[in-house]
Amino acid sequence: MKSSAKNSKTKKAAPQPMPLEKTNYIFLGIGIAIIAFGYSGMALENSVDGWFSLTISPVLLVGAYAWIIFALLYRKQKK
Repeated sequence: MKSSAKNSKTKKAAPQPMPLEKTNYIFLGIGIAIIAFGYSGMALENSVDGWFSLTISPVLLVGAYAWIIFALLYRKQKK
């Protein structure tokens, strides 16, 4: 019994590949930058009824959050 437990501890696990690649991180950076731009645009306008804060920023934010989900799920196709 002890030898089987000892063997399982001494075996090294195979290294796991990174779940995200360089392109995923670039896409995430783009999404985060768009989110920052959307929120800062709302703050800079300083008006609740402003055109930018009511029309452009919500579209930017929803699109950026969708882009981040895409960036997390994106995988390159293997040739």
